[in-house]
Amino acid sequence: MTLPFLKMNGLGNDFVVIDTRGGGDAPAPAVIARLANRRFGIGFDQLIVVEPPRDGADIYMRIFNGDGGEAEACGNATRCVGRMVFEETGKGEAIVETVAGKLHVWPAAEGLVTADMGPPRLEWHEIPLAREMDTRALDLTVGPEDEPVLSKPGAVNMGNPHCVFFVRRAPTKDIESFGPLIENHELFPERANVGFAEVQGRHAIRLRVWERGTGVTLACGSGACAAAVAAHRRGHTDRAVDIELDGGTLHIDWREDTGRVHMTGPADLNYEGTLDLSRFGG
Repeated sequence: MTLPFLKMNGLGNDFVVIDTRGGGDAPAPAVIARLANRRFGIGFDQLIVVEPPRDGADIYMRIFNGDGGEAEACGNATRCVGRMVFEETGKGEAIVETVAGKLHVWPAAEGLVTADMGPPRLEWHEIPLAREMDTRALDLTVGPEDEPVLSKPGAVNMGNPHCVFFVRRAPTKDIESFGPLIENHELFPERANVGFAEVQGRHAIRLRVWERGTGVTLACGSGACAAAVAAHRRGHTDRAVDIELDGGTLHIDWREDTGRVHMTGPADLNYEGTLDLSRFGG
């Protein structure tokens, strides 16, 4: 089966976007994992499959991680798919629907795109956690109790579960070791994305993210939203912050008037191509 695709990225968090609005299904998980391989496939952090709109949306978006598992939300991909809709329709806004709900997307200044990621879910059962706990500071520690390496992360659901540790010198943290350990911790029955956030001021955070089912990425939009919410809940920052990730900066505004989280950043098209799924077992 041959399909056209777009290669897109938001701050280096990269996607292959397959359009099945004219027919066809999402590839099987094993095929997605082969496609994601950066040496033997196309290479991407997530595969995005767009489907015909439902219930008043402009487009329906499904998200698959590099291991083939389906995810509920992806902020950078939402901006990229929103841009695709703008260019197809000429409209000044788009409604992108995912399994987690509808997201409003619109162009911002200087070629940027803003996505309304909705209100954060903050109750323990909404994350979800395996047991009741204060989500501002989870009773979770890595390392010796008297001198932990990591401790007391915040938990936020931004359509998908996030665990955010506040650390010093975020770029130096060994997230390749700590990320999978926390992702698969028994406290998170649906696993978790793991953020390592260094607060640099009332309006600035340095962040690195281990993404559930994918690994370290250059940027994570929903992770940036989660870090901003978690930091403000702890009193570290104001509601509007710039989040510096490995691939660049996102502006996050947890709106006081609506309680919704707005994320602004780039959405870039790398190239267009044609994919022969039979070469990958599809």
